[in-house]
Amino acid sequence: MMKMCFMWLVLVVSFLQLCTGQDLQTQYLSPHNDARSQVGVGPLVWDDTVAAYAQSYANQRMADCALQHSGGQYGENIFEGQGAEYTPADAVNLWVSEKQYYNYNSNSCAQGQVCGHYTQVVWRNSQKLGCARVKCNNSGIFITCNYDPPGNYVGHKPY
Repeated sequence: MMKMCFMWLVLVVSFLQLCTGQDLQTQYLSPHNDARSQVGVGPLVWDDTVAAYAQSYANQRMADCALQHSGGQYGENIFEGQGAEYTPADAVNLWVSEKQYYNYNSNSCAQGQVCGHYTQVVWRNSQKLGCARVKCNNSGIFITCNYDPPGNYVGHKPY
């Protein structure tokens, strides 16, 4: 009887871990794909290889939470926040909020503003997404999302 109870416990824990992992993916994918659908761009899909890259880099930022790009082969958006338990949606919504500064006709940002995070989110050719979140030693939150293939090529419109 004890062995059977243990097997059920293992099954339940495994199921919960699977559900949590998929839910976490959805927390990143949904706001990305909502922004993409608004401009007629197809959805991103979660990619475990890209996510492993994101996790590896996020782990490197745990010591300082520094807003430094990894310089890797993927497109990348990074986020750092202090004083709250920032969620995946908080980071993606911050990047998407740059839409207000992006002028599609001139393919440029409003003077003094940043919009490259937004254009990476909606970059038509990007198909795969992988993201990670860590709590840093300074109590900050670092979130990174990586895109394959990368976007934001100078002189090219995102969609």
